[in-house]
Amino acid sequence: MTDQRHFSRRGFIGAASALTAATLMSRVAQAESAAAAPGSEREGTRIDRHALVSRHRVVRHRSDLDLPVQVGNGRFAFGADVTGLQTFVPFNTLSDWAWHADPLPPGKEIADYRGTVWDTYGRDVLYWTDDDNEPELHNWLRENPHRANLGRIGLRLLKDDGSEAAEADLTDTVQELDPWTGVLRSSFRLDGYAVTVETACHPGKDAVAVRIESPLVRLGRLSLFLHFPYATAAGRNKFEAPYVGLWDRPEQHTTTLRRRGRTPVVTHTMDATRYEVGLALSPGARISRPDPARHRYDVTSGGERLDVTAHFAPEIDGAVPPAAEVVRQSETWWPRFWRTGGAVELSASEDPRAHELERRIVLSQYHLAVNDAGNDPAQESGLVNNGWFGKFHMEMYWWHAFQYGLWNRWPLLDRSTDIYTRLLPTARRLATSQGFSGARWPKMTTAYGDAIGRESPGTPTCLLIWQQPHPLFLAELDHQAHPGRSTLLKWREVVHESAEFIASFAHREDSGRYVIGPPIMCCNERNPSAETLNPAFELSYWRFGLRIAQEWRERLGLAREPHWDAVLDGLAPLPVEDGVYVLYEGVPDMWTERNTNHPDPVAPFGMLPGDGVDVEVMRATTRKVRETWPVTDLYSWDFPLLAMNAARLGEPGRAVDYLLHERFGFTDTGLPASGKSGVPSPYFPAAGGLLYAAAMMCAGWGDSPGGPVGERGRPGPRGTAPGFPDQGWTVRWEGLAPAL
Repeated sequence: MTDQRHFSRRGFIGAASALTAATLMSRVAQAESAAAAPGSEREGTRIDRHALVSRHRVVRHRSDLDLPVQVGNGRFAFGADVTGLQTFVPFNTLSDWAWHADPLPPGKEIADYRGTVWDTYGRDVLYWTDDDNEPELHNWLRENPHRANLGRIGLRLLKDDGSEAAEADLTDTVQELDPWTGVLRSSFRLDGYAVTVETACHPGKDAVAVRIESPLVRLGRLSLFLHFPYATAAGRNKFEAPYVGLWDRPEQHTTTLRRRGRTPVVTHTMDATRYEVGLALSPGARISRPDPARHRYDVTSGGERLDVTAHFAPEIDGAVPPAAEVVRQSETWWPRFWRTGGAVELSASEDPRAHELERRIVLSQYHLAVNDAGNDPAQESGLVNNGWFGKFHMEMYWWHAFQYGLWNRWPLLDRSTDIYTRLLPTARRLATSQGFSGARWPKMTTAYGDAIGRESPGTPTCLLIWQQPHPLFLAELDHQAHPGRSTLLKWREVVHESAEFIASFAHREDSGRYVIGPPIMCCNERNPSAETLNPAFELSYWRFGLRIAQEWRERLGLAREPHWDAVLDGLAPLPVEDGVYVLYEGVPDMWTERNTNHPDPVAPFGMLPGDGVDVEVMRATTRKVRETWPVTDLYSWDFPLLAMNAARLGEPGRAVDYLLHERFGFTDTGLPASGKSGVPSPYFPAAGGLLYAAAMMCAGWGDSPGGPVGERGRPGPRGTAPGFPDQGWTVRWEGLAPAL
């Protein structure tokens, strides 16, 4: 007898109000409490978190020309080469707030762009998929605004003969990133002289600090430089990586150096973009601009130490903290990060792959806290480079950030959860313009200036829909962690408007059946949009979203919304052919032509809890995917997706195999690869997916074996980790929450 997914009618809601400081402090306290809740095989023992994190320090002896080592705070990050700065490799200094837009094409206005008419349930609807009359404007809208590189900071190293040193001239080169403190320490020799560099980022300010010690400073052979580029012009590749900015156009931007009291401040202006860099220099240090035609500044010192803090901000207000204080703040904040929230330890496992999986889990937490904990959702490459012009993708917010909910790191996630409130006016206008109710969340967008929530045109971009139920999923995670009135008020309006669009997008056929599409772009973005009807993954997510929205109304003491129930009860079943789920209803050549990119048919019972899923049909579908889906055509976040599906199906061995698959690559520094040629690495949805899957495999899910974990993170009767095999794996965890 098959197991059909059924769900009770229970609920939750939330609103647009910002969290108060008291609420934020309460959530920090809850995270600390959750961290104290054991989930290990030896009940009551605590994981030695310092030992866990410290055994995965990153050590390098040379620069990687494509991928930096970073320090950062989630909203701001600084990428470094082997010197601890950007001496030989022009890595990026990126932030949440620094954006630039090129002037519009001459004589053009955004209103000139109309889009393309698509037949939508018998109506002509304009979507911004393309506009044959406006190719220049199409490209401008995709490429603008783009994130700006705030500037390069490096060392000027002179050899005995006075020429500038290259990396090949350095000896005894050692670099170590300590994730426990967030401090990067680099050392090397030049002509026998020792150089040590300490690099750190302030946890609460967009400030990077550098502490340099070497006789070369006193000898005038080592100085520090700051160099400012022009923002990358439109027309560059959307996968531009790993360097951002144009260094050969000094005439197109300006920099000025002024003192505010004792603080040197550099102001950088590029078109309408303007920001400042405040500097704190060690005693005796001096800043100068040797060449007025270039936007480069040199910092020198007469002693053997040179300390510099560079604080980047729209406007410098107040004193810039000295470098020693920035290092101290980093050494305080990061241990607190590691001591709160969840932890997973695998060191007692017999499986020889356990150390590598533990390394990936630990370093993914570091990299996401550096790149993916900002005020806005992160773009796919975080703050490393400018893939997709630096714009974030709303459908990938789930894969970047929702893992924070399971790891009980809500103070980081709460920085960006109001994105739905901020985008709500634009999302409502978009839905209305297309003849729908509620709010239609854009795919590729920004939260910058007048462009907030504006769609970037393109066929996959403007027809994609699987981001629409994300706010309902996120709000339910929030309610699971923080049941109470404040959470209900936080999400109330966003939940309602999201459900309104989901219900209105479903079309009632004459038979009474509700369908979705066409036009529609599936999650895997390889379907013919004008012909696609009832995609399996999106149908299950539609069911999930409407179910949750009705439960929330009940939690608020409100009556169920009749139209939502009509859609929920009448929605087409997930499409099945030959006993397996398929990409969409009536799809031709499913297992020879359409088995590309993301394996959507398994997502309803992996990422999602299985609304509308027959488990035995899903089991057969999963086998079919394993047999026919080219592994070389998967993105890296598909492997955590497959792991979650395997865990729900009771195949923990396969779940672990997917998280350690050879195509699911992580670098020596723990950065996740994209898995697709031509797509920039790092690709942080892979790291977020790994952490969500790992937490789920430890803490369980709603109907996992033994039931979900208890109130304080204690394991169910079956054991501590239902997603891991019983043989070969000793899994200790604490502070994690179950998946939905």
